[in-house]
Amino acid sequence: MQVISDIAALRRAVADLGPVAFVPTMGNLHKGHLSLVRIARQQARAVVVSIFVNRLQFQPGEDFERYPRTFDKDKQMLEGERVEILFAPDERVLYPVPQAYTVRPAPIAAELEGKFRPGFFDGVATVVLNLFNCVQPTTAVFGKKDYQQLLIVRGMVRQLDLPLGIVAGETVRESDGLAMSSRNSYLSVAERAEARRLYRILQKVAGGLAPSDAMQELAHAGWQPDYIEVRSREALAPAGPGDKELVVLGAARLGATRLIDNLEF
Repeated sequence: MQVISDIAALRRAVADLGPVAFVPTMGNLHKGHLSLVRIARQQARAVVVSIFVNRLQFQPGEDFERYPRTFDKDKQMLEGERVEILFAPDERVLYPVPQAYTVRPAPIAAELEGKFRPGFFDGVATVVLNLFNCVQPTTAVFGKKDYQQLLIVRGMVRQLDLPLGIVAGETVRESDGLAMSSRNSYLSVAERAEARRLYRILQKVAGGLAPSDAMQELAHAGWQPDYIEVRSREALAPAGPGDKELVVLGAARLGATRLIDNLEF
């Protein structure tokens, strides 16, 4: 596996390999990330994974500085998957000057996650477009765990006519249903035992529980819920009568850790 931090060197290496599939990450990898790498392997003969903690998608007071950085472990995991290139640029490589040009996604970016993290998806779309330009993949793989992000990236690729396909990977869960996430490492032992409740609440909503009642149930269990909403899968529009392809999305804080999850039904 080549570990590359320079854009010009990356482009030369990709040109030598031929068509590549791409998995962008912020590191602190887990089995969910590896499942995306395996999907990428089915899309092209060579796989590129990036590790970059993107300052633009963190709001003031969020966890940019303490976000887990586990590069040596991540590198070993990717070597185990026979990844051809690990692109790990320094911040000064992707943003050599203050980033004055940013991507403003569709209005859906101001709802759900965007309502509670203003500007978050501007930062996500900007870095993803930047990484696509660096790697120039034929396919990129994103997890359904970040459902709204997946929809926004697909929309950006479609409307900007970017020459690549977006493939979705299913959410990988712990044995008790908790969605795997890099931020799960923030949870205390007691919080980790409680964290499975979020997915179980989403299952109840998919079974007919009102989102408002689900919010109340989380609050009574000591959570601070931001939202639980049922939306259409295709556009994340509010669900209407007769809609059949639905997804319930939720975000809530347990102690100091904010968790998100979703469930299609």
